[in-house]
Formats: sequence, structure tokens, C-alpha cells
Amino acid sequence: MTDISEGAKAPEFELESADGPVRLSDFAGKTLVLYFYPKDDTPGCTTEAKDFSALAADFEKARATVVGVSKDSVKRHQNFAAKYGLAVRLASDPEGEVIARYGSWVEKSLYGRQYMGIDRSTFLIRDGVIRRIWRKVKVASHAQQVLDAAKAL
Repeated sequence: MTDISEGAKAPEFELESADGPVRLSDFAGKTLVLYFYPKDDTPGCTTEAKDFSALAADFEKARATVVGVSKDSVKRHQNFAAKYGLAVRLASDPEGEVIARYGSWVEKSLYGRQYMGIDRSTFLIRDGVIRRIWRKVKVASHAQQVLDAAKAL
């Protein structure tokens, strides 16, 4: 199991997005905000994507790129982005390999039923190193917290 902690080397990945492949190595010398979310076009995920999009210009000023990842297909991501005018890049991990590599595929519980799902989590990565981790993210004000941390790097 890969060490997923602040200060550890971020696991390499390559995922498809509407803009072509996205890889950790694309962000050498740069800041990457990699966030994992359960599903396109659901209330919490839509709010989170819209919040990150609303701050896109501020992330750009902080020289940080925001990439959202779920198991949804690239086509579904395109529809989701178009529907809400999203300004963040969305990458598809249909097999969940990268999600698992980052420790974001977890056991969840709903109404007493146990199941596996994506932990809403965010990783602030600079120069290939995990600088900050947010687990079990509460969507309200999260994008601003991440932006503040990115600016502080």
C-alpha cells in the first residue's frame, strides 16, 4: 500500500479527461488540487464542482490547477460540465484504480447498510509531494479552504 500522508510522494496516475490525458507528471514544478468525488450531477458533488469553478481564476493566480476525479465516464463529465458551466477539469477513473491508490475508495454506511464508495477527499500536491489532505470533506467553504492552502504554499 502506498503511503498517502502529508509529505509523502503522490502516487503517479494517468486518467482520461475531455481535454485528453491528465498525468501527475504534467504538474512537475506546479501545484495540483486533486479532488475525488462520488458522482456527477448529485447535489453535493455539483455544489463542490461549482464552488471550485467559481474560484478558478483565483486558483490560476495561485498557480494551481484543479482536477476532479470520479468513476463517471468522460462523456458524463462533459455533460455535467456543460450543464453547470464548470471551469475545472474532470477526469474519469472508471475502474477506480487511482481512487484506490489515493486511499479514497472506502467502506461507507447508509441506513445501516455497508458498501464501498468514494470518500470525498482532496489532495494538494506540489512538485509531486502531497502537501495537504482533506478527508470526509464537507462541501461548504471547502474550495475556499483549499485555495487558501494553495496560496500559502
